[in-house]
Amino acid sequence: MIEVPFINIDAQYAELKEELDAAYRRVMESGWYILGKELAAFEAEFAAYCQTKYCIGVGNGLEALHLILRALDIGNGDEVIVPANTYIASWLAISYAGATPVPVEPDEHTYNINPSLIEAAITERTKAIMAVHLYGQPADMDAISEIATRYNLKLIEDAAQSHGARYKGRRVGSLGDAAGFSFYPTKNLGAIGDGGAVTTNNADLADKVRLLRNYGSRIKYENEIQGFNSRLDELQAAFLRVKLSKLDQWNTRRVKVAEQYLKTLVQCPNLTLPIVPDWAEPVWHLFVVRYPQRKILEQHLSQCSVGTLVHYPIPPHLSGAYSVNNWQRGSFPITEQLSQEVLSIPMSFHMTDEQVQIVINSFMEVF
Repeated sequence: MIEVPFINIDAQYAELKEELDAAYRRVMESGWYILGKELAAFEAEFAAYCQTKYCIGVGNGLEALHLILRALDIGNGDEVIVPANTYIASWLAISYAGATPVPVEPDEHTYNINPSLIEAAITERTKAIMAVHLYGQPADMDAISEIATRYNLKLIEDAAQSHGARYKGRRVGSLGDAAGFSFYPTKNLGAIGDGGAVTTNNADLADKVRLLRNYGSRIKYENEIQGFNSRLDELQAAFLRVKLSKLDQWNTRRVKVAEQYLKTLVQCPNLTLPIVPDWAEPVWHLFVVRYPQRKILEQHLSQCSVGTLVHYPIPPHLSGAYSVNNWQRGSFPITEQLSQEVLSIPMSFHMTDEQVQIVINSFMEVF
């Protein structure tokens, strides 16, 4: 029996049962389940939260990124610079659009894309840079934006793990041409099922994404372009409205848990802790440590009833999905080393002080 589970999704429902049940009844009694008032309300509320003019609810985070690329007319023959160290969905969105992902190594300290390496990856076919705010920590957007502006490239945020994070005081989701969010249930802002959204300040781009998500149609049976079926449904929108009202409070708790980890686990030799630049306000979707002998640490924590996961054990360039590219082991050494050493430990807004202490004590025992 895991005493400190890696994540406890049930706790969200226990806290918000009355509000979530009321949201469910409201939608079910309305008789309107797709592209209705709940979605419109959530889109307005989430846009305001992200400090953007527009939000478009879509089916999931992968489709959010895919539709952004499509709306920007990025496709066959084009290249998009993307972190080598990321979840494969970032790459898949580019591939689905028909473009080619061009990986760039991360900064060894923040694990986000290293801006100093981006320029060398730009070619005449490069159309965009996709910056991923990995683990809930913003990428260095000013440095990336400067390069994008200089080379006339679009700048896309993969904000799937960073709901509420800030970069120099500004919310992620408002820092590029557009951003893609995921509302997968384990996210800081998670639906009770799948969901996603695009945020942007560009009216034309927002309009194009709205068309693309709904078969290319504004008016039923009038299809202006070849679109897709990718819509955030009314029920999930209603649930997300309830949770959005709690997001800042929940993120504050995550920050406090992270502060306890950073303060105490620094005593553990050879354990590398996350580094937070002065300009970043992360929301700690994941708390990821590094240890050269990860398996030993994993096993010990398991014996202490502490749940862990690895994010991510196989870099995209070494996955079967991209074997056609013939990347070899050693192609992206920093990314590959991270994949062998990173370990995510329990991080949740519903963790009790006692659970946090159990995690800390378990580390102290092994070290």
